[in-house]
Amino acid sequence: MNVASMLVSRLAENGVTDVFGVAGDALNPFTDAIRRDGRIRWVGVHHEENAAYAAYAQSAIRGGPSVCAGTVGPGSLHLLNGLYDAKREGFCSVIAITGQLPHAERETKFFQAVDLKRIFGDVCAFQAIIAEPEQMPRIAEIAMQIAIAQQEVVRIELPADVLPKTVPSQRFMHPLVKTLSPMVPPMSEISKAAELINISKRATLFCGIGCRDAHAEILELAKKIGAPIAHTLRAKEIFDADKGQSVGMTGLIGAPSGYHAVRDCDVLVMLGTNFPYDEFLPADIPIIQVDREVENIGSRAPVSLGIVGDVKETLRLLAPSLEQRPAGPWLSSLLALHDKWLAHNLHQSDPSQDKSPILPPVVARIVSDRASDDAIFVVDGGSATVYMARYMQLHGGRRVLSSFNHGAISAGFGMAMGASCADPKRQVWLLTGDGAFGMMPQDVITAKDFGWPVKIVVFDNQEFDFVRMEMEVAGIPVDPAATRVRNMDFTAFAKANGIASAVAERPSEMIAAVEQALAYDGPFLIDAKVQSGLLSMPPHIQPSQAFGFGISKIKEAVLGLAGDHEQWLNLENEFRANLAG
Repeated sequence: MNVASMLVSRLAENGVTDVFGVAGDALNPFTDAIRRDGRIRWVGVHHEENAAYAAYAQSAIRGGPSVCAGTVGPGSLHLLNGLYDAKREGFCSVIAITGQLPHAERETKFFQAVDLKRIFGDVCAFQAIIAEPEQMPRIAEIAMQIAIAQQEVVRIELPADVLPKTVPSQRFMHPLVKTLSPMVPPMSEISKAAELINISKRATLFCGIGCRDAHAEILELAKKIGAPIAHTLRAKEIFDADKGQSVGMTGLIGAPSGYHAVRDCDVLVMLGTNFPYDEFLPADIPIIQVDREVENIGSRAPVSLGIVGDVKETLRLLAPSLEQRPAGPWLSSLLALHDKWLAHNLHQSDPSQDKSPILPPVVARIVSDRASDDAIFVVDGGSATVYMARYMQLHGGRRVLSSFNHGAISAGFGMAMGASCADPKRQVWLLTGDGAFGMMPQDVITAKDFGWPVKIVVFDNQEFDFVRMEMEVAGIPVDPAATRVRNMDFTAFAKANGIASAVAERPSEMIAAVEQALAYDGPFLIDAKVQSGLLSMPPHIQPSQAFGFGISKIKEAVLGLAGDHEQWLNLENEFRANLAG
């Protein structure tokens, strides 16, 4: 058995079902081994970046390892953005297979030569460089074991001259370790945490994606000590359906109730979160942080007590030491504030006012109201993330995927492919801006070819909407040359690629388009013509933000008076959008 065949065999035996990639000379023996083995499907995509995003999403939804592949220098480099996303999001196992030049051509500035080990060193937890056939399967299995058990990104490098060679021995082949033992903290640290919480009057549980396996324990703990549950954006899919003591998100796009729950408490208990925005965290109260990763402890706020351990195991030990106490007026006030916030969002996203163009919150709500209870929402970066966070409900078994930590704005369609590949019978909705979708739309035809019925909703306002808001908050007048997007004809693009589509310019048309998409057995694109200029206000406005926004408006008005028609148009759009909203 040669190197390529043995690698394919070991991947198949350890749960890999698909390889997303673009073929090329150095990988040809690998793709041929896939064909001959028959247990793994080669998913040929049109861009390697989409392959890496798809591998991340498949692993995130299905669990277990997923694989992406690129050949030699340029093809391998295209994988980087998606691999960084997988690394930053965590809780997934992604194996990148990359080709490499024959050994005889190394260090000669040969065609397509790239030092892949150096470049991938930051993103990969381990790199298996198969320099000799004797190293197979030994170091490839080390890479797979790290990827699967530790849920990390790894890379396996296959030089073109090594792949066809025969593996002389299978001596080191062994069953892989696929799960790690729970991390249980010492009771001495549990006792310190219990003491801090028991003397508090207004404790808040601030929960991140690391709480996925501890949902029941967190609800029980919050009820026992009368504490509100605030959460991060990623943890919305865990706590969004809870109507008991959950008070929503904090952060720039969070709710006032979530903001005040975190900022006004007297003890903050951070559970499974490495929330990056320290301006939304208190600095003058006791903070307890529980996390599996020791480097996360204290990296965002000055913690009083750091506990390294699984959230579930920590709470299991902590709960018996906490005093039972009823919910007080502080929790009641936060819940009332949260209800008011939700009512405001329902009013702002009400589709009954059939106006054109559509307000973006209305589009998000129409999709949310009609999607299945186990739908997967994939959200591209930018303003689409705001609309998901505020106007969509993640009840039941719904999931949400996005480039939450890496912040790529073109990640959506690749992730949507991977999610649909993981479970083709499950609804997958992509919510994306026109700027984001226009970057890498080419794999729409891949979804069609493989029968993945992704439903694509494009927020079409012909601008980078979130970039415009960032300019204004910074006190910079909007620069249409930088924010304007010249779009393709999305429905013509859909037709050219053999998928169905619809245009929606009013809420009634958006409702009809969503119903049409649900009835269609295949990929479907909705070109939603949305109003530009809608402001997404943070839960608490900093003086610097208000000042910057005011300065930008003054500058835009001055430019408009000087004859800049684009500035008048921007001011008019903002006025119309926010009056309607």
